[in-house]
Amino acid sequence: MEYRPLGPTGIRVSEICLGTMQFKWTTTETESYRVLDHFFANGGNFVDSADIYSFWARGCKGGESETIIGKWMARRRNRRQVILATKAHGRMWPGPTGEGLGRAHLVQACDDSLKRLRTDYIDLYQSHSSDTSVPIEETLRAYEDLIRAGKVRYIGCSNYTSGQFAEALTVSRTTGLPQYVSIQPYYHPMARDFEKDHVWLARKYSVSVIPYSPLAGGFFTGKYRRNRPVPKTERAVGLKWLMNDRGWRTVETLERLGRKRGKTVAQMAIGWHLSHEWMTAPIVGANTVKQMKELLGGAGVRLTAGEMDIIEKAAK
Repeated sequence: MEYRPLGPTGIRVSEICLGTMQFKWTTTETESYRVLDHFFANGGNFVDSADIYSFWARGCKGGESETIIGKWMARRRNRRQVILATKAHGRMWPGPTGEGLGRAHLVQACDDSLKRLRTDYIDLYQSHSSDTSVPIEETLRAYEDLIRAGKVRYIGCSNYTSGQFAEALTVSRTTGLPQYVSIQPYYHPMARDFEKDHVWLARKYSVSVIPYSPLAGGFFTGKYRRNRPVPKTERAVGLKWLMNDRGWRTVETLERLGRKRGKTVAQMAIGWHLSHEWMTAPIVGANTVKQMKELLGGAGVRLTAGEMDIIEKAAK
């Protein structure tokens, strides 16, 4: 496992980040601990969550993922070795302060996350999405207070448009308020809008890129195939926009190139991400240790310029 800088912070994170949205949703609590153990034992140190994970799952209300991570770190006594990232914005309690990026919500949401995570500080606290009802200055000042209190080390953002991203970075530079050191975009070979404007900003301001859904919700694992029946699951239905000639062609190209390297479709897709010089760490999720082992097989994969060009042409 190689390690890359987290923005200008001096922190180095594993080039694969473990996402935990699946905890208590598509995998059990027991298996979640096993996935975390395997990730950590094989050099992974970067774990990402959010306070709302996984409120949509049966029997869940939000906070379950953070609770599992907190229990795991307490049992393993490895908090100092883990770079812990979580996010806030989503509704966590009733009333006008129950969601958003206003000071009242962020301060309480941070305290609640710290309790669930059983820790005194969060390495990377992220705005899960933008909040147009709150001035960016208020959000950044709330983060400044959390940083001064020692509850947060650094801040990041997710799902920001290029305009919102640029505004936040500019405000930080002109006011001296904390700057977002990372951004989480939705990004994979068939969803590349992020490259248009965000990449330039990320490079200019030394912001780390930690994309979510790098395997497009499982599409780039090879699980779904051309001319084969599609499972009647909620997740498969959400991937129908990828199930066309362009999508199948991309999967088949990753498979063909991977066969020459002894790599799976998923490992090649991870390698595609890691081969961008501005990339920090794609966020992957695993339901089982078996899946985690395969995804970790993508660590260290670097594609040639020719392979990148072939994949780009297939995905057009």
